[in-house]
Amino acid sequence: MFSSRTDWSLTPNRLSGQLRARRERGLPILDLTESNPTRCGFAYPADEILGALRDARSLTYQPDPRGLRVAREAVARYYAERGAEVDPERIFLTTSTSEAYSYIFRLLADPGDRVLVPRPSYPLLDFLARLDDVDLAPYPLGYDGGWRIDRDGLDAALGTCSSGHARAGANVRAILAVHPNNPTGSFVRQSELEFLIGCCRTRRAALIADEVFADYAFARGASERPGESSKRVATFAAATDALTFTLSGLSKISALPQMKLAWIVVNGPSGDVRIALERLEVIADTYLSVSAPLANALPRLLDVRRTLQPQIMERVSLNLKALDEQLSRSSALSRMETQGGWYAILELPGIHDAGDAWRSDEDWAVELLGEDGVLVHPGHFYDFPCEGHLVVSLLPVPEIFEEGVEKIVARLA
Repeated sequence: MFSSRTDWSLTPNRLSGQLRARRERGLPILDLTESNPTRCGFAYPADEILGALRDARSLTYQPDPRGLRVAREAVARYYAERGAEVDPERIFLTTSTSEAYSYIFRLLADPGDRVLVPRPSYPLLDFLARLDDVDLAPYPLGYDGGWRIDRDGLDAALGTCSSGHARAGANVRAILAVHPNNPTGSFVRQSELEFLIGCCRTRRAALIADEVFADYAFARGASERPGESSKRVATFAAATDALTFTLSGLSKISALPQMKLAWIVVNGPSGDVRIALERLEVIADTYLSVSAPLANALPRLLDVRRTLQPQIMERVSLNLKALDEQLSRSSALSRMETQGGWYAILELPGIHDAGDAWRSDEDWAVELLGEDGVLVHPGHFYDFPCEGHLVVSLLPVPEIFEEGVEKIVARLA
C-alpha cells in the first residue's frame, strides 16, 4: 500500500549503530561531523534575530507565489553586492533549498528523466530526486592537486544512464553544479561554466547551481592557475546563455538553518525564462509555503551574515591551520585541497596496499569512533568513487577539533 519511491533501506549502518551504542553508554564523543552552526559556539545577535520576527505587517495575509516583494528585493540587493543584477520578479522564495530542488525537478523533468550531478557530492540529492521520480546520473570531479570538472566524464554521462549503460529515450533535463562543492570545497571556474553552458545548449538542458556555501571562499590556492578562464565564477545568477536556476538561502549565508528560508533565481534566454517563471508560479502558488513573518524578516536576517560570516571564516581558518599542523607530523594521511565551504577531506594513501591498509573508509570511521570516540564521515557517504577518504567539518570549537584530529593522526599512524 506504500509508494516504491519511499522504499528506502532503513537498516542502520555500522557507524550509526556504533554512535547510538556509544551515546547509550554515556561515553564522550568528539564530533568532527558537526555542521550545524547554531551548535558550534558562535555569538548570535539574539535581539536582532528575534526582533526581526516582530513585524506588524505579518498580521496581514498577502499571499504571493513568488514570496513577498520586500523579501525578494532584499535577495536582489544581496546579489548586487556580489556583482550580479537580479530582477526581483525572477526570484522565488522557498522554505529550503531542498524544496527549491523539488520545484525545479518538477518543473523540468518527467518521471525517469535525468539530472546530472557531480561526484563526489552531498548525499541528500539522492533522496530528493527519488521523491520526484528523477533519475540522477553522476559526472566525475577529477583531482590533480586541485578539483576540476572531468569534461570527458561529463560528456560520457550525457550519453549514459545512472547504471552506466546507454539508455534509449532518456532525457537529460539539467546539469547540477554545486558552487563550491560539498564536500570538496571546489568552485566552478569561468572556463568550466562556459563548458557547462555549451553542454546545456547542445542538449536543451537547464543549469542548476547550488550556491549555499558561496560566501565562504578561501584565498586562491597553489593549484589555481592565473588567467581569466580559471577565474572562479562569482555567481551563476549572472549567467544568461542557458536557462539557469541559482539556489541559496539563510541556512548557510546567515548561519540560520532553523529559519527555513531559501530562494531560486531564474536567469537565461528570455523565452525560456518566461515559460519557467509562468510554470514556477503555478508550482509555488500550489504550496505558498513561506510564512509572512519570515519573509518580512528576511532583509534583517540577511544582514545577520555580517556578524556571523566573519566568525565562521575565522573558525574555519583556525581549524584548517590546526589540521595542517597536525598532518605535517604524519606520513599516514594528507589533506586534499579545498577552496571554500565548511569541510576538509582527509586522504589515506596506501589504502589499497596489502594488509590492514586496505580497510574501507567505513572500517576506519567505525574504529575511530569505537576506540577513540572521534566521529568522522567515511568518503562513501559523499559518493566518492573509491576508498581512501574521510570527511571532517571545520565548524567544531577548536578544542574539540584539535583533540579529535590528534586522535585521528595517532590512530592512522
